[in-house]
Amino acid sequence: MSKTMILHQLPETKALHRALWAGRIMSAIVVIALVADGFIQLFAPAQIASMLQETGFAMGLTHVVGPIILACAILYAIPATTVLGAILVTGFLGGAICAHVRIGELGSPPELISLLLGAMTWGGLYLRDPRIRAILPLIQ
Repeated sequence: MSKTMILHQLPETKALHRALWAGRIMSAIVVIALVADGFIQLFAPAQIASMLQETGFAMGLTHVVGPIILACAILYAIPATTVLGAILVTGFLGGAICAHVRIGELGSPPELISLLLGAMTWGGLYLRDPRIRAILPLIQ
């Protein structure tokens, strides 16, 4: 390969490398947030008791919801199951948003955080997985 071809490809390689790391960081933030939420649901449900009551969920559901959140986070974190994890995370976060809309909390902080985490779930996956970029070509 000629020296000019290598120098010409360098900016594109750097951009892909930066996108990969940005995607990894976004995905890590999502996983950390979900794992933290899952552990709170399992080991400190009293801290979220008022929020559960406001949204109409029983306290006993924390032992069901916690493992579901943790399973979604684990599936999203494993490269071989990351797309399945992203679909499940999106579904879970969509349910959380729906629960807040149902009680009239449109634009509430938990709703906005869920929306942001959902966007970061797919944004991180888009930046780090060329297969997703091939399916959703946002930039031509």
